[in-house]
Amino acid sequence: MQQFMNFFDSSKKLNQIPQAAKLAYHPQRKHYKIIHQGLMIPNLPAPLHYFNFLSIIGQPNVPMLFNKNAVIDNKPLNTATVISSISPTMQGHLHSYDIQKQCHLTHDDYQFGQRERLIGAFPHFTFIREDAEMSAEIQIKTTPLISHFTKLKLPFFDHWSLLCECSGSVYYQNQQYHFEQLGSFEYARAINLPYLPLSFFTYQIINLDDNKQMLLAQIRDNFNQIVQSRLYIRDLNTQQTLMFDHNVKFIVHRIYPIVKTPNQQSMYLPREFEWQYEDAKQKIRVLAQSRGDYKFGLAAGYVGSFNYQLQYNDQEYFGDAGYCEYIDCRPLKWQEKNKEEKLLDLLQKSKNDQFRDCFFTKISHFRVSLLHEILKSKKPV
Repeated sequence: MQQFMNFFDSSKKLNQIPQAAKLAYHPQRKHYKIIHQGLMIPNLPAPLHYFNFLSIIGQPNVPMLFNKNAVIDNKPLNTATVISSISPTMQGHLHSYDIQKQCHLTHDDYQFGQRERLIGAFPHFTFIREDAEMSAEIQIKTTPLISHFTKLKLPFFDHWSLLCECSGSVYYQNQQYHFEQLGSFEYARAINLPYLPLSFFTYQIINLDDNKQMLLAQIRDNFNQIVQSRLYIRDLNTQQTLMFDHNVKFIVHRIYPIVKTPNQQSMYLPREFEWQYEDAKQKIRVLAQSRGDYKFGLAAGYVGSFNYQLQYNDQEYFGDAGYCEYIDCRPLKWQEKNKEEKLLDLLQKSKNDQFRDCFFTKISHFRVSLLHEILKSKKPV
């Protein structure tokens, strides 16, 4: 699967271009029946920690992206789902809309019911959410720093992300929270493919400082094979975007108890996880601990936030507001594989420790016995 994607996907080459060219940005049209928009802002003050707006206009035939429980009138292509959330507990973060009856979608104005609205064109956008539980008004200024996640050579699917500067307010429980922070503004479009066996997706965003952002992403198929595993670094000071996609490792160390989604999908959510990358010039390691604020509604999975300790070459970063997306629709045998491997590792470590302890115990006994014999014989050594 990875070789197939590498052959048809030109995103790696596009990521070597320092600035964004003219980008596609439109609602459903012609053969593009699946549209996705995203605004993710990590590193917000407590209790927010993060803010996101994610729309999927038309429900795709991909296990990790299809929320069958949200489909209206058994018409996937006429259903839009929108999740907009922050870290604290929410009840109304996810909504489904009948596209023809409840949405007004044009190239510069996306309106979902009477609740969410995204207005504008490059480089200035405004997001508005009006809701009794949580409201927001955010100004978005996109930059030319782009990350291409997918760009198929055939006009089937493309997905890009722009570093953006965000300022605005969130209203939650009669409190108003102002912020200015780096975010990620994203868009994807796809034809309605018959089926794609993509079953695992995780994506994290960390703002290293006021000018630098790190993205981490991995995709796997239904057989647990890695389709894509990448790390991006975007820097406003240097106006550069770096991408690493060779031997980028994602490791889950601890999990929460198994959950069942509204789609009746059983999955494990990560409690502690790690990213690793190293080559001749770069060394990156991220250790993360989930805050436990996962919310269902990102396609067939969850969004949440995490604390982290990060090493980037000689620099160390610490934070408590990383942003996380996590979907795992693989069969449970693959979800539990890492858990089993860790148990085997612990068993082997235990055996090694027992062998070591036994070895040194025997050596100590031998030395004591030898010393006893020497003293008993009263012979000089």
